[in-house]
Amino acid sequence: MEDLKRMAVFAAVVQHGSMSGAARALGMSTSAVSQQVRKLESDGGVTLLHRSTRKLALTEAGQRYHARCAAMCAAADQARAELAASRDAPSGELRLSATVGFARHISPALGELLSAHPALRLRLLVDDSTIDLINARIDLAVRYGRLQDSSWAARRLGGMQWILCASPDWAAAHGLPQDPDTLLSHSWLGFARENGGLVVDLRSPAGEQRALRVEPRIASNNQLSIQQMCEAGLGLALVGSMDAQDGLQDGRLVRLLPDWSFGTLDIWAVTPQRDAQPAKVRQTIAALHRYLRDLPGVTV
Repeated sequence: MEDLKRMAVFAAVVQHGSMSGAARALGMSTSAVSQQVRKLESDGGVTLLHRSTRKLALTEAGQRYHARCAAMCAAADQARAELAASRDAPSGELRLSATVGFARHISPALGELLSAHPALRLRLLVDDSTIDLINARIDLAVRYGRLQDSSWAARRLGGMQWILCASPDWAAAHGLPQDPDTLLSHSWLGFARENGGLVVDLRSPAGEQRALRVEPRIASNNQLSIQQMCEAGLGLALVGSMDAQDGLQDGRLVRLLPDWSFGTLDIWAVTPQRDAQPAKVRQTIAALHRYLRDLPGVTV
C-alpha cells in the first residue's frame, strides 16, 4: 500500500511540475514529497527525475513509470466517481425480495423510479419463505410481522389490520356471526405452522382481550392462496386490510365481526447493512413508503 501512495505522489509531482506544487495539492510538506520520490527511486534502483534548481525533468525510465502511475490515479478517480454516482443516483442491479402477495405492488410502487433512472435494473425474487439476504445477495427485502433479532437494518414502511373475511356464498349459507365463540364451529383457512394450530387474538369493542385456538382445515404457506380459497367459499380467513380492499369492494369478500379487532401486521423494508446505503436502496425504500402511505388499508 505504501508503494501505491508513493506512485500517487510521484504522479502529482509530474502533474504539478514541482515538489512544492505537489505538496500543496496533496496537503504534505515539500520534504515529505521529496522523500517519497527518493524512496521510489531507491527501491527501484533507477532515477526517475532529473532535478535542477529551476525545474524537474523525467528520465526515460521515469516517463514509462509515470504513464503507469498516471493510469493508476485515473482508475482511482474513476472508482471514486462511480461510488459517488452510486451514492447519489440509482444505478446498477437492485436485488429485491418480496412475498407473492406483495409482488403485485412492485410495479405501481417502483414504476416511476425505474422510468426516471434508466441505469437502474431490477431483479425481483418472489418467495414467501424467509431468504437469507447475504447468501442470496439481496439488497432489499419486504417482510411482514415481527422480525427476528439480527444485524440487519429494518425500516417500517407501514402496517395493516387483520380482517376476518368470508365469501358472500359462505355468509349466505352460515349467516353473519355475532360472537367469536360461534367461529369455532366453522372451517378455517390459515398459514401453515409447524405446531399446526392457529391462535387468533382479538379484542372486543369494549377492549376485552380474547384468544381463539382453531385448527385450520386448509393450511398454506402462501397468504395469497389463503385469500383466494376464502373468496372461493372454502372457509374463514384472516386477510390483511391492504390485500382485502379489492375483494371487499367488488363483493368477493364479506367482513365478519367488523367491530372486533384482530390485530395488526407491520410491513418492513429490511437491508443487510445499516450504513452507507447506495442510492438504489435508499430511493427504493422511499418509493415504497410513498406508495404504501397512499394505499387504502395501510397505516403509516
